[in-house]
Amino acid sequence: MTSGARTPAAAIAGIGATEFSKDSGRSELRLAVEAVRAALDDAGLRPADVRGLVTFTMDSNAEVAVARELGIGELTFFSQIGYGGGAACATVHQAAMAVATGAADVVVCYRALNERSGRRFGQVAVGAVTAPTSSGIDNGWHYPMGLSTPAATVAMAARRYMHVYGATSADFGTVAVADRKHAAANPNAWFYGQPITLAEHQASRWIAEPLRLLDCCQESDGAVAIVVTSLDRARDLRADPAVILAAAQGAGPDQFTMTSYYRDELTGLPEMGVVARQLWQHAGIGPAEIRTAVLYDHFTPYVLMQLEELGFCPRGEARHFIAGGGIELGGRLPVNTHGGQLGEAYIHGMNGIAEAVRQVRGTSVNQVAGDGPVLVTAGTGVPTSGLILGAA
Repeated sequence: MTSGARTPAAAIAGIGATEFSKDSGRSELRLAVEAVRAALDDAGLRPADVRGLVTFTMDSNAEVAVARELGIGELTFFSQIGYGGGAACATVHQAAMAVATGAADVVVCYRALNERSGRRFGQVAVGAVTAPTSSGIDNGWHYPMGLSTPAATVAMAARRYMHVYGATSADFGTVAVADRKHAAANPNAWFYGQPITLAEHQASRWIAEPLRLLDCCQESDGAVAIVVTSLDRARDLRADPAVILAAAQGAGPDQFTMTSYYRDELTGLPEMGVVARQLWQHAGIGPAEIRTAVLYDHFTPYVLMQLEELGFCPRGEARHFIAGGGIELGGRLPVNTHGGQLGEAYIHGMNGIAEAVRQVRGTSVNQVAGDGPVLVTAGTGVPTSGLILGAA
């Protein structure tokens, strides 16, 4: 490790999930409980062992409700992280800090949502512009202009990126093709057995130009849970631990939520740059040492921008980096081996953390050879977070 590297104090000891569907047929609370129970079973722990719970501010299930349903008992730590998908890796970050400081010795992170059969994030939410909050004020700048869905807000940044660097819709499609190829081999993926071609991507309908249907992540029902404990304890549990080598959160200068159009840098994701610098310093490694990456793929253009912000390639060069199978199995950097949110499911990035754990354990259906560390990122276009996981 370099001088900036930190000694790992926590690890992921268990992962659990429900099935991923378009209509779960049960409440979000029940989904959360099922996922947490599965994660504890994976770790070989009981609900009575849990002392902390962490989730998203957008989750509908309060920590105390999940604790009651599972019979967890006393909690000594509980936390919620904002900014939608940007919270994914931050939940593990918070849990690791709780473990490291002694606030709780076993912490479970969870996210449950009926995002297809219930509230659909991709639709216009009129209340978002009338809320008496700072977010409501921010939304007042762009809702009247028609920028009232995530796809519309991302389309603005994607169009500027194309103009500056010469990227094309086909370049974005390369990400979708890779994700769906990996999902096709994953029995837990919604699009299992359903790869796509670049021609199919190009034939898919426009959602908000330059984004096509196949540039946009799924709407999914389901839940994922992650168990975090000390590295020493994790070594004695049922499953192989994934050591948290680094964890970080980041917000950039003049940051908005999905609409940071007023800063000088419109073709990048400065908040991911904030995360990246911390991750590399804390883990004591660089991009070249990453074996595989799970990059938040709610929209394909942001995968290209992340590759650049994280240092895998220079600005504007991601389209060349991903060409010719560069992010597929066997490529220079396999990305989203579970199929990502485009191919497996959209559980706000938590299923990507679970896939990173499987890669560390050597149990992924699309296992990448070697024993190097795995990078995971959370939502982009918003204040965000990231992890680097490795073997014990």
